[in-house]
Amino acid sequence: MLAGLLGSTLLVINRLAFTPELLASQARSDALGILLSAILILTGLLWQQIQPRPPQAAPLQGSPGCDWDPDLSEREKLELAWASHTLLSTTAARTVVIWVGGRTLLQRGILANPGQLPAIRPQGTLQQVLETGQPVYLGDLRFFPARAEFEGLLPPGSQAVLCQPIGQKGCLLLGSDTPRSFSRQERAWVAAIADKLETLFA
Repeated sequence: MLAGLLGSTLLVINRLAFTPELLASQARSDALGILLSAILILTGLLWQQIQPRPPQAAPLQGSPGCDWDPDLSEREKLELAWASHTLLSTTAARTVVIWVGGRTLLQRGILANPGQLPAIRPQGTLQQVLETGQPVYLGDLRFFPARAEFEGLLPPGSQAVLCQPIGQKGCLLLGSDTPRSFSRQERAWVAAIADKLETLFA
């Protein structure tokens, strides 16, 4: 765009300041120069409009914390601590909830209700994840009616959620403060961690 503006400016200056007598050939070359400058300017404007805006993070309404199921063994606590820390530090997740076999084993990160493990009753999206064994990624919760299912599980203001199955009896819930935040590579990493947790609780 700058090249187009510069080119058209120089053509005008050349015409006004350095052209005492206008020849037909020079008029044609000036017209061609103006046309090329206009194309460069329009291309620049279109390119700016096509570029997608990066998603903006929204503040989560919750408090940082980490809550465990008191019946977990030390080995299970160690594995869950590693898994949740890894997810919070290497992905876009701001909240991690691990639910296996009808029990919420861990919630960590920015929590809706710190100190109180949520009681999860699979329905809708979570039920679909358990039945199909396939993850469900809701990239922008504003456009999904299923967002109501995650009230109390994820802090208010959560923008995206990834539901990753842990075998056929559990689910890994990740909430983010940014829409469309979990990349394909991150989702593959989450699936690998879920497979490790499935082995732990088999």
